[in-house]
Amino acid sequence: MEACDEDPAYVVRFKTKFKEDLASRQKQLNNAWLQIATVLDPRFKDLKCPPKTDREEVWTTLEGMLQQQSPRKSSQTHDDGPPRKKISLLQMGSDSESEDEEVQPAIHRYRAEPTIKLEDCPLRWWASHSGAHEKLASLAHKYLATPATTVPCERLFSVAGHIVNKKRSALLSENVNKLVCLSNWLKDDKAQ
Repeated sequence: MEACDEDPAYVVRFKTKFKEDLASRQKQLNNAWLQIATVLDPRFKDLKCPPKTDREEVWTTLEGMLQQQSPRKSSQTHDDGPPRKKISLLQMGSDSESEDEEVQPAIHRYRAEPTIKLEDCPLRWWASHSGAHEKLASLAHKYLATPATTVPCERLFSVAGHIVNKKRSALLSENVNKLVCLSNWLKDDKAQ
């Protein structure tokens, strides 16, 4: 996208604007969130995209997230379950120490799992492996969830925009509805 001497003026303007727009979008990216989502996707957990120096940092961040998540769960079990006996107070070590010891093996077990095929669904993988990776599975469902989008609505407006053009601006609304419906049906027939 670098402008060169052979480019016409409009191409140079396009390349310049494109690079400015891309740079502004990159500043708004939440890279930490994207990296955690990538590491929790069993298809891409090898982290081949980030530089090698940053890969261990992503795993360390995930480990920290698991450690933050663990105390909440242990406090919930305290409130929901029967009161613990006084003997449990005399046990060596605290709950947080034992949870820290559980986090690292959980991450090592997940890292040891083989990556899955690109065609496989990561959410299905997590559903089938949630027993082995209970703490990681809850994070994976949070980070790999499909965000709500307006794609179907936008497609509908796009189809309607192609139907109602300058030559067909006098179409009645009921005819536009019928044509949009027919277009959808024809697309469904072609897919089958």
